[in-house]
Amino acid sequence: MQANEKVVDGSLVPDANGKDPNPGAQTEGSKWQKPRLSRKSLMKCCLVKWIIASTTQQGPDSGDSDLELSMVRHQPEGLDQLQAQTQFTRKELQSLYRGFKNECPCGLVDEETFKNIYAQFFPQGDATTYAHFLFNAFDMDRSGSIRFEDFVIGLSVLLRGSVTEKLRWAFNLYDINKDGYITKEEMLAIMTSIYDMMGRYTSPSVRDDSPFEHVEKFFQKMDRNRDGVVTIDEFIETCQKDENIMASMQLFENVI
Repeated sequence: MQANEKVVDGSLVPDANGKDPNPGAQTEGSKWQKPRLSRKSLMKCCLVKWIIASTTQQGPDSGDSDLELSMVRHQPEGLDQLQAQTQFTRKELQSLYRGFKNECPCGLVDEETFKNIYAQFFPQGDATTYAHFLFNAFDMDRSGSIRFEDFVIGLSVLLRGSVTEKLRWAFNLYDINKDGYITKEEMLAIMTSIYDMMGRYTSPSVRDDSPFEHVEKFFQKMDRNRDGVVTIDEFIETCQKDENIMASMQLFENVI
């Protein structure tokens, strides 16, 4: 293997900047600590940047702090209820909603919008497939559209949820057909879509077979009964015991 080739070992998500997902590797036996999410880190999230940009274009608060609209296809739940359901502050929810309303006046976001968002943030790669998978993870009721409530609840889990909540969300992303199991084929499809979007443009560059190697190592660790699928219990238990995988959870912000 050449020096400029990177193989992601044990990480659920490769770093968009091509950096080691576990810089300054911890010594054996050291305890992994959950990273604190700063405002700077929050702004790395593509979906948050998309929303905030729309808010900036729209201008000052227009007074919709109660999250009520007179003419939309879908009217979101009240602000107090969403604040109770998420880890966002009232002010953050107001900003997110103003941007969401500006981009999606009907109150719903569709898959094409997701594809456009990721095409903007990853112009050098092909984000179409990854945006499709990510949209399906947010679209819990399989309706073909995402409500503001589902949008911010999902973001809250990814950016400020507990370790277990993040792992459950990650499992849902990889479980493409939503049958309660992750297969090698599903994991490979997700990983390939991420590398297609940004992996080949990282520095140092990644090899074309990196997604396959990643999945092989993933299943070797997680498929404990060797039945070819990973259950949510196997997924969570193995992730929580593996420092490399746990450290990679903070990298979700690079591809969300």
